[in-house]
Amino acid sequence: MKARVTVTLKAGVLDPQGQAIEGSLKGLGFPGVASVRQGKVFDLVLEGTDVEAARSQLTSMCEKLLANTVIENFAIEISN
Repeated sequence: MKARVTVTLKAGVLDPQGQAIEGSLKGLGFPGVASVRQGKVFDLVLEGTDVEAARSQLTSMCEKLLANTVIENFAIEISN
Protein backbone atom coordinates (compact mmCIF):
# COMPACT_ATOMS: atom_id res chain seq x y z
CA MET A 1 0.00 0.00 0.00
CA LYS A 2 1.07 3.58 -0.54
CA ALA A 3 1.21 6.33 2.05
CA ARG A 4 1.92 10.02 1.97
CA VAL A 5 3.03 11.90 5.06
CA THR A 6 2.84 15.69 4.93
CA VAL A 7 4.79 17.60 7.57
CA THR A 8 4.16 21.30 8.15
CA LEU A 9 5.22 23.83 10.74
CA LYS A 10 2.74 24.52 13.52
CA ALA A 11 0.97 27.87 13.54
CA GLY A 12 3.05 30.50 15.27
CA VAL A 13 6.39 28.87 14.43
CA LEU A 14 8.60 31.20 12.42
CA ASP A 15 9.25 30.02 8.85
CA PRO A 16 12.28 31.85 7.43
CA GLN A 17 12.40 29.59 4.37
CA GLY A 18 8.74 30.34 3.64
CA GLN A 19 9.43 34.05 4.03
CA ALA A 20 12.37 33.82 1.60
CA ILE A 21 10.20 31.98 -0.93
CA GLU A 22 7.48 34.62 -0.54
CA GLY A 23 9.98 37.41 -1.16
CA SER A 24 11.41 35.62 -4.20
CA LEU A 25 7.97 35.06 -5.69
CA LYS A 26 7.17 38.75 -5.31
CA GLY A 27 10.54 39.58 -6.88
CA LEU A 28 9.68 37.33 -9.84
CA GLY A 29 6.49 39.25 -10.51
CA PHE A 30 3.91 37.37 -8.43
CA PRO A 31 2.65 40.20 -6.18
CA GLY A 32 -0.58 38.46 -5.15
CA VAL A 33 1.18 36.00 -2.81
CA ALA A 34 0.22 37.00 0.73
CA SER A 35 2.06 34.28 2.65
CA VAL A 36 4.10 31.11 2.11
CA ARG A 37 4.61 28.28 4.61
CA GLN A 38 6.96 25.51 3.53
CA GLY A 39 6.82 21.86 4.53
CA LYS A 40 7.91 18.44 3.39
CA VAL A 41 6.25 15.37 1.89
CA PHE A 42 7.27 11.72 2.29
CA ASP A 43 5.89 9.09 -0.11
CA LEU A 44 6.23 5.56 1.27
CA VAL A 45 5.35 2.11 -0.03
CA LEU A 46 4.43 -0.27 2.78
CA GLU A 47 4.05 -4.03 2.75
CA GLY A 48 0.82 -5.55 4.00
CA THR A 49 -2.87 -4.71 3.69
CA ASP A 50 -3.90 -3.74 7.25
CA VAL A 51 -4.65 -0.01 7.02
CA GLU A 52 -4.95 0.53 10.78
CA ALA A 53 -1.62 -1.22 11.43
CA ALA A 54 -0.03 0.91 8.71
CA ARG A 55 -1.50 4.09 10.21
CA SER A 56 -0.14 3.14 13.62
CA GLN A 57 3.29 2.39 12.18
CA LEU A 58 3.34 5.64 10.21
CA THR A 59 2.37 7.63 13.30
CA SER A 60 5.27 6.06 15.15
CA MET A 61 7.62 6.89 12.25
CA CYS A 62 6.50 10.51 12.37
CA GLU A 63 6.88 10.79 16.12
CA LYS A 64 10.35 9.20 16.10
CA LEU A 65 11.93 10.55 12.90
CA LEU A 66 9.90 12.20 10.16
CA ALA A 67 8.51 15.14 12.14
CA ASN A 68 9.74 17.26 15.01
CA THR A 69 6.45 17.17 16.91
CA VAL A 70 7.46 20.12 19.09
CA ILE A 71 7.24 22.50 16.12
CA GLU A 72 5.66 20.42 13.32
CA ASN A 73 2.30 18.80 12.56
CA PHE A 74 1.91 15.77 10.32
CA ALA A 75 -0.91 14.31 8.26
CA ILE A 76 -1.09 10.75 6.97
CA GLU A 77 -2.87 9.62 3.79
CA ILE A 78 -3.04 5.92 2.90
CA SER A 79 -4.13 4.41 -0.43
CA ASN A 80 -4.03 0.92 -1.87
